[in-house]
Amino acid sequence: MRSYRDLFRTPEFTPLLLAASAQSLARTTSGLALATLVHRETASPLLAALSMFGPSLAHVLGATLLMSAADRLPPRAATAGTALAFAAATALLALPGLPLPAVFAVLLLQGLVASVGGGVGWGLLNEILPRDGYLLGRSVFSVMHGLTQITGYATGGLLLALLSPRATLLLAASLYGTAALVARLGLTPRPPRATGRPSVRATRLANARLWASPARRHVYLGLWIPNGLIVGCESLYVPHAPDSAGVLFACAAAGMLAGDVTVGRLVPPARRRRLATPLLLLLATPYLLLVLHPPLAVTAVLVAGASAGFGASLVQQERLMALTPPDLSGHALGLHSSGMLTMQGVSAALAGGLAQLTSPATTMTALAAVSTAVTLLLAATQPTTAARGASHPA
Repeated sequence: MRSYRDLFRTPEFTPLLLAASAQSLARTTSGLALATLVHRETASPLLAALSMFGPSLAHVLGATLLMSAADRLPPRAATAGTALAFAAATALLALPGLPLPAVFAVLLLQGLVASVGGGVGWGLLNEILPRDGYLLGRSVFSVMHGLTQITGYATGGLLLALLSPRATLLLAASLYGTAALVARLGLTPRPPRATGRPSVRATRLANARLWASPARRHVYLGLWIPNGLIVGCESLYVPHAPDSAGVLFACAAAGMLAGDVTVGRLVPPARRRRLATPLLLLLATPYLLLVLHPPLAVTAVLVAGASAGFGASLVQQERLMALTPPDLSGHALGLHSSGMLTMQGVSAALAGGLAQLTSPATTMTALAAVSTAVTLLLAATQPTTAARGASHPA
């Protein structure tokens, strides 16, 4: 599979992409609305960051307890059900007077649902596309994710100026409902990819198989830690620039879009395999300059340039799929997604706490420095195991 035309001719690819795009648009719009609502009510950078990225923390529970469901549930029903669950939860968050502990309880449930939903969706994409088409397909999803982030944050900022955070949350809930309808009508029924009932034991055994390979462990750490720390930087956009956070989020999404298009479509495979470390360094180093407190226009350019480095995840995911047996594809991708989002949530919490002690700009610079150091350490310790030999369960 060599072209976008081939990709969109593949049955079920388009409805899966549309459903994911509607959910991404809803997620960005509702995240900005909720973070703004919490920041207005509490004036706390920590709580604002956690309200936007806190659900990611629940992914560690989903990855350790529930992820076996990713390959053991019917994909169409699970995809539509996940979107409906998010619609209900987002509508609940819009209720006036909802106590802050209840808000975070709802976010915890959202994270648990999303941890399994990510594995179901990425496993289905891997099932729909031939093996040589996965990277191109995933790059299209990343491009669309970037576009919906730009649209979501720009629209969210406009809606917050015209309406209210709670009204914006209700609109996001309707988008989740639209995603559920698209998945239900556009996808065909498929049996689960693996037999057996989902269980904690099945999740633990599959995690052990995946984690037993040194090469896979190295890929997972590269997918989780460097970019998770940079998302911690992004979680501080609201306290760093309360009136212009939507601009920074949109610029970050635009940079990510450019990086994904370049890596997924324009770079030849032989050269692409060598880009993971340079892209991860690009992801972090522009944030080192924020300690100088540049004006908003310069900050926006730095953020956009840095976010092109998120294209590293496409290179790393391609390697992960080469290292993973087919019956664990959904679980492996779900574990990647959950681990990445968990690290993002941890980084958001860390960033919010440090920002309250120092400042958002100082904290973003510190997290970027740590991300750079981790990337260099991973580059120096990369295993030399061949992909084909490592693809078998340990």
